[in-house]
Amino acid sequence: MVKHQPLQYYEPQLCLSCLTGIYGCRWKRYQRSHDSTTKWERFWFLILCITFFLTLVWFYFWWEVHNDYNEFNWYMYNNKGYWNDWSVPVLVLASAGFIYVAFLLILALCHIAVGQQMNLHWLHKVGLTVVLVAISVAMISVNQLWNEEWDIIHISFQATAPFLHIGAVAAATMLAWLIAGQFARSEKVVFQMFLIFTYLGLLIALYLLPLIIYSPCIMKREDLSRRPAIIGNRGVPMLAPENTLMSFQKAAERRADGFNINVTISYDGVPFLIHDTTLRRTTDVEELFPKRALDNAAMFNWTSLEMLNAGRWFFQEDPFWTAQALSAKDNDEASKQSLCKLVDVLRLATQRNKTVMVNLWQPPREHPFYSSWINITLETILESGISQELVIWLPEEDRWLVRQMAPGFQQMISTKQNATTLRAQGISGLNLRYNKVNAREMREYALENISTNLYLVNEPWLFSVLWCAGVRSVTSDSCQVLSEVRTPTWIMSPQEYYMIWITSDIISITIVVGIFILQKWRLGSMRTYNPEQIMLSAAVRRSSKDVNIMKEKLIFAGTVQPCLHL
Repeated sequence: MVKHQPLQYYEPQLCLSCLTGIYGCRWKRYQRSHDSTTKWERFWFLILCITFFLTLVWFYFWWEVHNDYNEFNWYMYNNKGYWNDWSVPVLVLASAGFIYVAFLLILALCHIAVGQQMNLHWLHKVGLTVVLVAISVAMISVNQLWNEEWDIIHISFQATAPFLHIGAVAAATMLAWLIAGQFARSEKVVFQMFLIFTYLGLLIALYLLPLIIYSPCIMKREDLSRRPAIIGNRGVPMLAPENTLMSFQKAAERRADGFNINVTISYDGVPFLIHDTTLRRTTDVEELFPKRALDNAAMFNWTSLEMLNAGRWFFQEDPFWTAQALSAKDNDEASKQSLCKLVDVLRLATQRNKTVMVNLWQPPREHPFYSSWINITLETILESGISQELVIWLPEEDRWLVRQMAPGFQQMISTKQNATTLRAQGISGLNLRYNKVNAREMREYALENISTNLYLVNEPWLFSVLWCAGVRSVTSDSCQVLSEVRTPTWIMSPQEYYMIWITSDIISITIVVGIFILQKWRLGSMRTYNPEQIMLSAAVRRSSKDVNIMKEKLIFAGTVQPCLHL
């Protein structure tokens, strides 16, 4: 009677099966291999690393550009002709692409850590190619159409770089386990030297990175300037329809220090507030005057303008995703808002002692007040009774006339010039986009008694950075948020930062050295060769030097055991 022995039993390796299965659809044990990764698959690993870096940059960029989402939507409105929140779909796609590529990279690194051959499945290769092409197109488009927005990365580093540096050092330290494992397994001295010097170069660069990190928030607390004034852009457009009386009332209630208004003049000579050249976006002009929907807003009489509803669009479009959070009372009030006269907001500013920053839009040439629009606007301001010191005048047109009629106005310009030129022109302040001036220049302007107002600042982190840099005031769509920021998001002295920097580097060096010693001890002199490894590696198409070495050691050691005993 023949007694049969069962075939050799292999314990299931669920984690390894999931690892190789998800990455390369190698779910079966015989499909896996410990052979060296092919050059083709190494090329795809390089593509994966490049794509990860690009998606990381794009995701970080689009996350930080949250401050300017409304500006992006405004640009799309001018090109598409209708309002929509385009920023959210872009953020969702950027997040999905980053998560997908990061997941693939983690799987690839796990393959390296356990000594498995990498073999990226063709579906992942297609997905990776799609993500790489999409990210490249997106970056090129931003570079051509919105180039100045890349400055947000540099500015955001002033708020995040000290913490990103610690995170990068931690990631590089954890990478030591993988690097040390490859160093210990490899029998090629050239590869070992390349690996160790590359990794050490990366570590040294990270350890010394704080030497070039700059943040205005790394300063002594006693050197912090006073809190910047907050000017509500068109009121509080997140809590009420922009450029309506309700919006400015909300701004005053939320402790805004002033209002930024956009003024044009009606066909019958009434100055009123409107940001766009037409009435399509913020009123129901297409319902009441469908044939005139594309006409310039200044070409309407005030009797027609006051008939328009300037509130319902706020709930239909919900430009800041805040309309649903309004109370029932505010909801009802906002939906009944109409266009606001200049004189009404001036009266409110006088009552609340608020600054008013005036922007003017010149009417078309065929307008009856084309030549006298500044005179009429000035007369309206002076007749309102508001103190001249509360008015900030921005338009360049006929500035000499404004100085004669209202010598008390604060004169600001929106073009960057040196302090000497500004003082010679009698200019008391600059109104610039937040990326057009740095901390050193703001300090120089302050020494010449020239104030700086930066727009549009909506995020607390950006407000904090500019506060530490010494800005005098900011224009914001979210003054209800910034008014709650009583101190910068973070501030630390140089001594505190140096202590954190040196401590994190010392801890990292200690851990890295310990990992290399441990991995050398584990793998340097303890290469294991077993029948299972040989049989699995033999399933691959090409020969392997390691397989031959394992076979020889097993034969000479007399350790080869049959899988089936008769």
